[in-house]
Amino acid sequence: MTQEQATRYPIVLVPGLLGFVKLVVYPYWYGIVPALRRGGAEVIPVMVSAVNATEIRGEQLLARIEEILKETGAAKVNLIGHSQGALTIRYVAGVRPDLVASVTSVAGPNHGSELADYLEEHYPQSTLRGRLVNAAIRLTTLILALLDTGYRGTRLPTDVDAAHHSLTTRGVARFNTLFPQGLPETWGGQGAELVNGVRYYSWSGTLQPGRTNRGKNLLDTTNLTCRLFARTFTKERGQSDGMVGRFSSHLGTVIGDDFPLDHFDIVNQHLGLVGKGANPVGLFLEHAARLKAAGL
Repeated sequence: MTQEQATRYPIVLVPGLLGFVKLVVYPYWYGIVPALRRGGAEVIPVMVSAVNATEIRGEQLLARIEEILKETGAAKVNLIGHSQGALTIRYVAGVRPDLVASVTSVAGPNHGSELADYLEEHYPQSTLRGRLVNAAIRLTTLILALLDTGYRGTRLPTDVDAAHHSLTTRGVARFNTLFPQGLPETWGGQGAELVNGVRYYSWSGTLQPGRTNRGKNLLDTTNLTCRLFARTFTKERGQSDGMVGRFSSHLGTVIGDDFPLDHFDIVNQHLGLVGKGANPVGLFLEHAARLKAAGL
């Protein structure tokens, strides 16, 4: 085992909406955790409410981090969050920066998701189809909880409406007034890397015809889902991963915002079926080495 990814502080992985740790034998961070561990990193994938407000998820994560620090003896953690997980880790860094060495947003909707805006407009809770969508999400959440063999804690609460509002442009704008750390001052720019002793990073991908719809993605139905979802985008039309816009993902130092990866590819889902030439696991290995080099 090498030590190229042996960071000073443990790496804590936080999933996004409808996330999990491991469904029976299938992990959320497919192939990423073992690759990091082979490089010497201490990696801990955690669970928070699969569907709930960012602040609720953030408080749950904070409690789990305090447990991790006691278990490992570490003084801080490196947080990596995918999708809504990026907002969740930003919350923790905002309220307890003393416990956080770094925050890394992976395809995080740091300025909101146009997909969430579309659903808010066309599937409001007051309508039948809106209630049907919410019911389907609650059912999916229940099934995921029953199958998640990687989490053995108490049952986590679900709030579909709160989760949805946390991801809209307006909802994230409100969140950003409270937790502006690492946000760019200009649209499409980069934010401060170091704020209150915490280093901020981000990366994301975009759908790229001829690349993201080729290779193993030809066998991955979630890529088709992302291509369909991408049609709801207007401000960042043609510049999204299907769920999050390219510039909306920016936070701190932007490692890259146009990797040929859809919203699921970026964490190597599903079963590592990604587009032509894509290497999401490599991005995590490179980043762990980056954190190590920074003394984190």
